[in-house]
Order: sequence, then C-alpha cells, then structure tokens
Amino acid sequence: MITRSTSSRLTPAGRFVLGLAAVVAVSLGVFYLAMQPPMTDLGLMAVFLAITAVISALAGYAAYRLGWLHHSPAIRWTLTGIYALSSALTFMNVWVTARLMFVNEHDLLLATVLLLFASGIAIALGYFLSTTLAERIRQVERSAEAITAGQLEVRIPVQGRDEIAALARTFNQMAGQLQRAAEQQRQVERLRQDLIAWVSHDLQTPLASIRAVVEALADGMVEDPDTVQRYLRTAQKDIAALSLLIDDLFQMAQLDAGGLPLDLEDSSLSDLISDTLESFSEVAARRQVEIRGEVAPGVDPLRMDVRLIGRVLNNLIDNALRHTPPGGRVEVKAAPAGDHVQVEVWDNGEGIPPQDLPVIFERFYRGEKSRNRLSGGAGLGLAIARGIVMAHGGSIHVESQPGQFTRFIVQLPRQ
Repeated sequence: MITRSTSSRLTPAGRFVLGLAAVVAVSLGVFYLAMQPPMTDLGLMAVFLAITAVISALAGYAAYRLGWLHHSPAIRWTLTGIYALSSALTFMNVWVTARLMFVNEHDLLLATVLLLFASGIAIALGYFLSTTLAERIRQVERSAEAITAGQLEVRIPVQGRDEIAALARTFNQMAGQLQRAAEQQRQVERLRQDLIAWVSHDLQTPLASIRAVVEALADGMVEDPDTVQRYLRTAQKDIAALSLLIDDLFQMAQLDAGGLPLDLEDSSLSDLISDTLESFSEVAARRQVEIRGEVAPGVDPLRMDVRLIGRVLNNLIDNALRHTPPGGRVEVKAAPAGDHVQVEVWDNGEGIPPQDLPVIFERFYRGEKSRNRLSGGAGLGLAIARGIVMAHGGSIHVESQPGQFTRFIVQLPRQ
C-alpha cells in the first residue's frame, strides 16, 4: 500500500506513471467484470491498453521535460494546451483501439467524428474555465503591484477553498501585517520627532534658567546674600529637574532594550507603601489633599525589586496628587488577589478623558498640552511604571470617569 508519506516523496513524473498504471488496472478490471471475456481477449486488451498508456506516458513526460509549459505567455494558454494534449491522447487511445477492434468502417468513421467533437468541446470548455482561473491569478498580481506602489489597504476577495483561495488568504494576512508595520513605523517616526521637540523643550527651559543664574552670579550683579541663596536654590531645583529627566530617559532606554536589571528579593510591600506615603505627606498637605493607605493582611512578603516598585508607586501617587484639586483625596490600597497582589492608587480628581485612556501609558503622553514640567513632567512616568510592572511579570491598567475618579490598578505576581 502507498502511504501518504510515501506518495509525498514521489516526483511529479513518478505520480504520473503510477496514475497511468492504476488507470490500466482499473480499466482491465471493469472490462473483465462487465463482459466476462475469454482470457485471450483479456490479454489482447491488456496489451492494447499498455501500449497506449506507454505512448501517453512518453508524450506527457516529453512535454514535462522539454518545459514547454514554461514558455506560454499566459496561464490560460498553458491550461488550454494541457487540455488539447489530453484530448489528443484520448483520441489516439480510443481510435487506435477501435481501429483494431472494429470491423465496420462506418462505425469507425462515426467514432472518429464523435471523438473529434468531444475533443473540441473539451478544449473549448477548458479554455473558458482556465480564463476564469487566470483572472483570479491576475487579481493576485494586480494586488501585489498595488502593495508595491504603497497601497497597503488592498485586499483580495477570497473565493473557494483551493490553492488560489489559500494564496489570497495568505496575501491578505501579509498585507495586513505590512499595513500594521507601516503604521507602527509612522508612529515611531512621529514619536522620534516628538522626542526631539519635547526633550529639547524640557532641557532648554532649566538650562536657560541655570545659565541666567550663573551669569548673574559670575558678573557680580547679585550681592545680597539672601538673593544669592535664592538664585542658588533656583539653580539647584533646575539641576534636579535635569537629573530627573535624564534618569527617566535612561530608564526608558533600558526598558526598550529589555535590559532593565531586577534586584528581586522577598520584601515588605506594606513598609514600602507606608514609606512612600510618608514621603508625599508634605506635598499633599501643601496641596490640601488628603492622602492615606490601606494594606490588607496576607500581602507580605512579596518578591520584587523594592527600588523599582517604589518608583512605580512614586509615579502613580505623584500623578494622582497633581490631578487632584484642593479638598480631594488620594488612596493607596493593597490586597491579595489569588497568586497576585493587587495595588490600587485612587483619586477623586479631574479624571482622564475617554479618548486618552488607550494612550495613557504611551511615552511622552501628557494630559496637559503646555509641556510645563511643574504640571506634568516629560510624560515618561506612566510609561516607565508600565515597563517596570511588566518586567516583574505583572500588569497595570487604568479606570476613570472624568470629573469623578481615576484608579490605577497594578497586579504583581507573588513569585
């Protein structure tokens, strides 16, 4: 028995010969069952069929080896040629067999006419159907040309379940991937342009302030000690802003490169939240915002990088304080959630517009459009927070209702 794996290893010529042998065997079997001929007639029929099969095999193999199929100007002519060759071989096989067996010239002539008619019908029908097939292939060609010209939205209608339909589906998948890649490339290009503009702005502002302070002090324009101290504090604040921006950019570059090192250890999330809230207590009091935390039992210990998770909490709480008006409230809660620990940072501030929610974690996103560092920083805080959480194998998402609340939810795995 020929198994599927065996047949798949046969060459096209081998499968052709095997098919002819099967046709001869089946034809002899039908001839014997239908007519119950004497063994002599069965032998003669076997010889006739074998001879015509060999001639057909030689003709088909010659056409295959000579490569005449590759010289056709169009696939419809190739298929029509195949139909013509098949019809000619059929005509020859039947006519030769009939010539040897028929005793009546009238019957032989009638059979010849009928064979010519059937061959012509087969060739005409084959040309018609091959034209339809060629048009489907031509549609793939036109779509490929459109893709080459940059029309990445082009898609091919999928008709049927044959190889051309499979090719159309694969082509559409490729076109979709190219379109998504092109869109990502455009986003990267926009991001690169925004990066240059935004970072230039965030660097230029404190640098200009520092330069003015240094020039004033160097030129002796300021002699009052209190004013000198005030100038120095201004320069110190601007240098701290520059240092923070550079640190943000460096950490973002590490996240992009997948090289953010994690110093994992079993630590107390409760203590980290308490310490973080304590560090923001003065800022919250100055903004007249209530800030409080709540940690459920069973949270500790948690395997994490304390410094980086502290950075996440700092970014989220700082973001909540900046967007909560006086008299508002910021809450930080932590509780077990299966094999994770869930941390929520909630505020009843201005909220996030629905159109901004899908891009809230994108780098350089800022709710304020003014690029004032005092009101929004460089727009890297939430992107860095997401990168750190994902590096821990966790997840982060946001829920918000404008004018009511915003809730950032972080889930960190225990292991």
